[in-house]
Amino acid sequence: MPNRLAHETSPYLLQHADNPVDWWPWSEEAFEEARRRDVPVLLSVGYSSCHWCHVMAHESFEDGATAAYLNEHFVSVKVDREERPDVDAVYMEAVQAATGQGGWPMTVFLTPEAAPFYFGTYFPPAPRHGMPAFRQVLEGVRQAWADRQEEVAEVAGKIVRDLAGRELEYGDTRPPGADELAQALLGLTREYDPQRGGFGGAPKFPPSMVLEFLLRHHARTGSEGALQMAQDTCERMARGGIYDQLGGGFARYSVDRDWVVPHFEKMLYDNALLCRVYAHLWRATGSGLARRVAVETADFMVRELRTEEGGFASALDADSDDGSGRHVEGAAYVWTPAQLEEVLGPEDAELAARYFGVTDEGTFEHGSSVLQLPQQEGVVDAGRIASIRSRLLASRAERPAPGRDDKVVAAWNGLAVAALAETGAYFDRPDLVEAAIGAADLLVRLHMDERARLARTSRDGQVGSHTGVLEDYADVAEGFLALASVTGEGVWLEFAGFLLDHVLIRFTDDSGALYDTAADAEKLIRRPQDPTDNATPSGWTAAAGALLSYAAQTGSEPHRTAAERALGVVKALGPRVPRFVGWGLAVAEAFLDGPREVAVVGPALDDPATRTLHRTALLGTAPGAVVAVGTPGSEELPLLADRVLVGDEPAAYVCRNFTCDAPTTDPERLRGALSGAEA
Repeated sequence: MPNRLAHETSPYLLQHADNPVDWWPWSEEAFEEARRRDVPVLLSVGYSSCHWCHVMAHESFEDGATAAYLNEHFVSVKVDREERPDVDAVYMEAVQAATGQGGWPMTVFLTPEAAPFYFGTYFPPAPRHGMPAFRQVLEGVRQAWADRQEEVAEVAGKIVRDLAGRELEYGDTRPPGADELAQALLGLTREYDPQRGGFGGAPKFPPSMVLEFLLRHHARTGSEGALQMAQDTCERMARGGIYDQLGGGFARYSVDRDWVVPHFEKMLYDNALLCRVYAHLWRATGSGLARRVAVETADFMVRELRTEEGGFASALDADSDDGSGRHVEGAAYVWTPAQLEEVLGPEDAELAARYFGVTDEGTFEHGSSVLQLPQQEGVVDAGRIASIRSRLLASRAERPAPGRDDKVVAAWNGLAVAALAETGAYFDRPDLVEAAIGAADLLVRLHMDERARLARTSRDGQVGSHTGVLEDYADVAEGFLALASVTGEGVWLEFAGFLLDHVLIRFTDDSGALYDTAADAEKLIRRPQDPTDNATPSGWTAAAGALLSYAAQTGSEPHRTAAERALGVVKALGPRVPRFVGWGLAVAEAFLDGPREVAVVGPALDDPATRTLHRTALLGTAPGAVVAVGTPGSEELPLLADRVLVGDEPAAYVCRNFTCDAPTTDPERLRGALSGAEA
């Protein structure tokens, strides 16, 4: 018999709707029930493509005896961290403070007042590797609640007070200068892995936002070291197993330092951020590999993540059926030499094994290999490789597909809109720009209400009940701003302004500090506030970037001031922990460069000379430059005001720091004005 989760929209919660555990969604009613019964709350937080969440669910939450014990002694609450990042953030902070580490599944025991008192992540069904069995933990917590409830309440109260005392001291309200950004680069150089690309050891995550900073830093300063780190990391990732060599798109992370074996789930946010990075790398260098990866990643998002309503699904699972009914990690993606031969025949199989690094012993489990692109010796027949690739992809399509979490998350769709709009514009792919517009339309139509307040999620065209958090407002505004630059349609700038007004009014305090939840959002044990960039830009740094771009497009002083004050946190964190404030550093580069404002006017948007100037403007590497395109007298975008043709020819106007260059009709002169490097 389904439990209360059967009425939820989250695919992760629906995965648990048939558990024998009497799950509740996060709600005041759940805590009222705990108070009524005088029992503690088990809070279990995960997400649909989380491998160990599935394992714990199968071992414990699908087990009748464990469920019966939980139902008798606890109120059990299940949360999708992607739907409620605020709940996840608050309790993850407590878990990390108490245990020194965190992760998912997250298992936290709470009082009926939602105060945490005991923490963990995955618990096995029997004692293992020094971890107690889940049943032992449940019995211990039940015993403590029954016998020492006052002591438990005291511990919980102390934890809540300690969390409240961790209010962020984020330095001053001045943005970082050139010195702080140079220190951040030096810090990254120390942590860089020169043999393999990337930063730190295993597991290794794609450092998309740090790469964006490195590209912008190179553009502003001419630093060859910054460009080299970005180029080499991008090449190593693109040649590794973390990149899907047949279908495009990146996995979440590599379990090893060499990018060989991925943790196979594919997330929308990783692919949106990396698609944009590779497009920007191509813009800076003309690299053919960067172009191919940007386009293949964009095509992957549209092909495999786009929903019927035009939005983009959150993730593809790591696990899939291996053909025997067992769900196995990576089953959809790995190959043995015998499988290659079965699809390709002996001669092409031998070439494919050599080209993609498939070995008899295997690079993954049970003699299977993850496809890579090792450095090739000699010349390879490109036509033959293309044929091999298409036949393998067709064969792979017949394997059971990984599960898809098809909820649409506003923030991640905003990132996808920005990536697809720019990639489509750079590579003359109007279909990608149309896909970006389709997702943006869905966000306006379904996720935004008449007051421009955002809902966090939707699924199957039904909007979710959870309110947007700061990253939703900031990343969706970022996507709309990119669309405005690419399409010249002022409505996207207008929508971005509506969202950023909410940031100024509901997410910012008097000091200029930002919070992850709105002032009028549900009150948790503390108001979450995290300025560090992890898998995605933090709401804080994403807001700084969107505010800065909006101010450049409109001349709005309040938005510019708010961006400057928000960048104070980057001044504090950038020199100390540059890997964890990559997007903030990228925004700071834009701030130091101006950012530059480009207005292109022509007799019509489809006029060839106008299109050439517009494309040249979009391909400028100056950090964070904003672009407006339109006809003389147009009121679509503020930057077009009073801009006229020059001798009846299309013209481009470049302004920076309240000073404008003479207008130019020459694409080469415009390219020079937007090259970025300081004189």
